[in-house]
Amino acid sequence: MTAVTSERPLRMGLIGGGGAGFIGRVHVTAATLDREAELVAGALSSDPLRSRTAATEFRIDPSRAYGSFSELLESESRLPESERIDFVSIATPNHTHAEIACSALDAGFHVVCDKPMTTNERDAQAMVDAVARSGKVFALTHNYSGYPMIRQAREIVASGELGRILGVRVSYVQGWMQGVKRDETPARGAWKSNPELNGRAGSLGDVGTHAFHLLRFVTASQPHALLSRMSSYSPHHELDDYGHAILQLDQAATGLVTWSQVSHGRLNDLTIEVDGTEASLAWRQEDPNQLIVRSLGTPTRVYDRNPGAAYTTATAAAACRLPGGHPEAFFEAFANVYRDAFRAMRQVSGELAVDPSPSLYPTVHDGLEGVRFMQRCLESNDNDSSWCAW
Repeated sequence: MTAVTSERPLRMGLIGGGGAGFIGRVHVTAATLDREAELVAGALSSDPLRSRTAATEFRIDPSRAYGSFSELLESESRLPESERIDFVSIATPNHTHAEIACSALDAGFHVVCDKPMTTNERDAQAMVDAVARSGKVFALTHNYSGYPMIRQAREIVASGELGRILGVRVSYVQGWMQGVKRDETPARGAWKSNPELNGRAGSLGDVGTHAFHLLRFVTASQPHALLSRMSSYSPHHELDDYGHAILQLDQAATGLVTWSQVSHGRLNDLTIEVDGTEASLAWRQEDPNQLIVRSLGTPTRVYDRNPGAAYTTATAAAACRLPGGHPEAFFEAFANVYRDAFRAMRQVSGELAVDPSPSLYPTVHDGLEGVRFMQRCLESNDNDSSWCAW
């Protein structure tokens, strides 16, 4: 993909991301990978002293190292337009996303927010309204949608090559919680065990929402009803850490989403399989540069990530930075979400002509659907795994 050309990089303000967590650094790496943005300001902790101290680790000038997100927004708003930030990236606990995002949007800044978008539908709708009111860009970092082979899979499905979709299986399983003892605080993400900070959706919110978004991104399927069963096995918390959801999708198709953080030996095993009347496809995040397509009676096709190959779609090729044979993975996929959002930001500002084609970065509406997914899973589980209308 050709980088967006401009006289200057976009100016980034990071909210959250200090301390032992890794996701703030991921956001900064992804946002700045193509030199289309630079980190210039931050409010990196809810504690003012820790926030300013952490800023030095990110090489933020002390004059723009703020003690709170509200101080950041107020101070940056007072700067000349030629100096203030263009967007904020939110890497804070889930329950804070809505307040920070709505405040940033109302202050005139674009927003890139970590997932899940928030913890309840009321706040999610408030965020949708804030985006509409502000006219600014809101991107949600479901970063797995940025992999070239996932974008290739999306186009294969849209082309009709698989035929009518029969079913979709998405699984996101990890095992790190098996090592956490009772009364032990995890080394990072301790807030994720607290329902007041994380919301009631434990592993469902952490990895299940990624799986659900991938299902929708690849197949463009819309759920109509859902049945879910969730369990809590790790002794250090009471939130879910293992669960399944069965979804009734468009055209009588069925979806199955599985999430776990207590599966022994699993690291970051996200997989998607799509079955159609003519063919099926499969992709695995731990082997992200290959996509497999199968059809009865024909040889299995393995698509390697290769922007120069004739079989690679234009969208998949545009998501690549390196020639075939040079592995690309997590950071590059994350950066693709940022790059798509940056293009939209520059269109809003008038630097680029408006592109009428659908955006590939996850929007506030995708975030709303993700929150609905969490809420329907919780409702179904609370009601003895009964079906819930979407």
